[in-house]
Amino acid sequence: MAPTVPSAAKSASPSQPSGKSEVADLKQQLRQLAGSRAPDADDQRRDVFKRVISCMTAGIDVSAAFGEMVLCSATSDVVTKKMCYLYVGVHARAHPDLALLTINFLQRDCRDQDPTIRGLALRSLCSLRVRNLVEYLVTPLTTGLKDPSAYVRMIAAVGAAKLYHISATACIDADLPASLKALMLSDPDAQVVANCLHSLQEIWTLEAANSEAAAREIETLYSKPVVFYLLNKIKEFSEWAQCLVLELASKFLPSDNNEIFDIMNLLEDRLQHANGAVVLSTIKVFLHLTMSMTDVHQQVYERIKAPLLTLVGAGSPEQSYAVLCHLHLLVMRAPMLFSSDYKSFYCQFSDPSYVKKLKLEMLTAIANESNTYEIVTELCEYAGNVDVPIARESIRAVGKIALQQYDVNAIVDRLLQFLEMDKDFVTAETLVLVKDLLRKYPQWSHDCIAVVGNISSKNIQEPKGKAALIWMLGEYSQDMHDAPYVLESLVENWDEEHSPEVRLHLLTAVMKCFFKRPPETQKALGATLAAGLSDTHQDVHDRALFYYRLLQYDPAVAERVVNPPKQAVSVFADTQSSEMKDRIFDEFNSLSVVYQKPSYMFTDKEHRGPFEYSEDLTNLTVGTEAQENVISAQRYQENDNDLLLSTSDKEDNGTRASNGSATSTYNAPSDLIGSSLISSQTPAETSLINTGGPTYSSQSNFSLDDLLGLGVTETPTPPPPPALTLNSKPVLDPGTFQRKWGQLALALTQVVSLQTTSSFSMHRKMGLLPSSL
Repeated sequence: MAPTVPSAAKSASPSQPSGKSEVADLKQQLRQLAGSRAPDADDQRRDVFKRVISCMTAGIDVSAAFGEMVLCSATSDVVTKKMCYLYVGVHARAHPDLALLTINFLQRDCRDQDPTIRGLALRSLCSLRVRNLVEYLVTPLTTGLKDPSAYVRMIAAVGAAKLYHISATACIDADLPASLKALMLSDPDAQVVANCLHSLQEIWTLEAANSEAAAREIETLYSKPVVFYLLNKIKEFSEWAQCLVLELASKFLPSDNNEIFDIMNLLEDRLQHANGAVVLSTIKVFLHLTMSMTDVHQQVYERIKAPLLTLVGAGSPEQSYAVLCHLHLLVMRAPMLFSSDYKSFYCQFSDPSYVKKLKLEMLTAIANESNTYEIVTELCEYAGNVDVPIARESIRAVGKIALQQYDVNAIVDRLLQFLEMDKDFVTAETLVLVKDLLRKYPQWSHDCIAVVGNISSKNIQEPKGKAALIWMLGEYSQDMHDAPYVLESLVENWDEEHSPEVRLHLLTAVMKCFFKRPPETQKALGATLAAGLSDTHQDVHDRALFYYRLLQYDPAVAERVVNPPKQAVSVFADTQSSEMKDRIFDEFNSLSVVYQKPSYMFTDKEHRGPFEYSEDLTNLTVGTEAQENVISAQRYQENDNDLLLSTSDKEDNGTRASNGSATSTYNAPSDLIGSSLISSQTPAETSLINTGGPTYSSQSNFSLDDLLGLGVTETPTPPPPPALTLNSKPVLDPGTFQRKWGQLALALTQVVSLQTTSSFSMHRKMGLLPSSL
């Protein structure tokens, strides 16, 4: 018995479209249903429309069925209408020539008795976004703004903004902004009012660049009658609309303090709203209105603290993070107001890493004399966290608190206890913090060095931790008995150290140790300079060459440069300037607070306003300042051209340098130092640059090389090449030229084999004979 063949008549599943054959089948079914008045015709249309939408969602091009879809749009089924409008809105933009077919049935549906169909048709008509069909949008929009149904008026208000983006002239000529304003101040439906406000703000903001009348209209939106009218109806608005109204209120300029208190009393209950966006928008209004009232502004901080802390613990992690970002901004402006609530920022086990990191920053910011012990105790518990990034951040937080001069004694003891933990990353982070503490509190050197001296450099793998240990070995080598020998062992493993940061610190540390304990460090210094001079990294090589020349010039000068008397660091540089923080505060309740940078740093150029954007994100330049920066850059380039010498100048300078000393191997090319650079140096610095060649003798050079064990031998200086002179008017007869040409050595010999052919055909191919022969 032959196997049964599966029937091909089975229709494909809506979730599994089959491509071109499926589209052809759909077109055929749509034609059959176009004029059908069967009782089940609406159900069949709905099923076919579902399959069309399924194909469109799967990425199959179903634009070929555009005409059939329009023919089947004559139905009273709302679900089928929605699918038809969705199809038309997607394909009308890609096929504007076919969009004209939809105008008739969309305009007809705009006059339908069902307000839902009228609203859907008007929304689809405005969503076509085809410039050639603008004339067909004005009348339905004008009629929609006067429709008895609030749903249609709501869609018409948004459609006016869509029309403006398609054709601003058509929107303004139809006087739609005036109709929107009148509807906003008179419509009883809150959502219609909100949509009118949104469209007016969008239209007038874009139009203000070209029209003074639009700029005046924007000012009317921020006037007292409009603002108070909207605030009195704020409870009727949706959450999105409330945020829109509150954003408008934050830009309102009250005429006296009574208006400020009236607005604050009116919005007092919005601080208890369950939606975090509404709470943050209300807080922004309170903060901006009271900026000029110092006492009231501080009371606002006290009032908004409880709602913010409630949102932190009562929402999703994403909401908690957004609220914490705003809290962090407020804490940076008024840390004392939140110091008593430090326990609210303790990390929970279930908190994501990004929330924990932000809480650690909060604890660092609010630490003071009254809560330092509790905060540091909590942070020390996080140091053993299984989450390594959080453990690192907790150790850094302890160090930052110590640098704020709060209970330094106990914090130093806690940090030194971290060094006893058998974890590489803990040791590395602690060493970096101990280095910073010693820079600010030198009086703690004896206690810290006693513990640091017991740490083996072989147990430290991270470059920054090893660099910090090397810095302490060089800075306090007089107090650490094994410092020269530890440094010598590190120098012996120079080639195994791949981090330039560690090698740079090692060069400086050995130099410092040499001036404090010369006999023990002499050999290590020679090996370090030799390794640095042969290093492939440019910075390491340059620093080693710099130290070598300093020692050649004068060891006393080298000691003053490398190991000068140091003062304690009072304040460490802040990552953000006060101007940057103020700009972020002005953009409260926006992504600027979450990103911790002003909006001009992460928005497109056309949305940045008057501020210029440069590669250096910390520079704010406006107008002429940007031009001055460009001019200064051009002047710098002009001056910089003085450093570029001609070939003959380089040869002359190289000759003078080579004649000045036999150890030219270690001398930087003097042609790299231009006259403009020398003129900007002090007399002492000019003597160190020494452009005309070294002033010391070769005997002193080799005594230093022998002392450091560099093993440099004198090499004879090669004679300069003979100068080549050219005659501008040479005279040479043919015979002499031929004789001189024959005296030249053979430069190139090349043998080429040719195919065997007659001389006649060869000449014809070479074009020596006319083709007519």
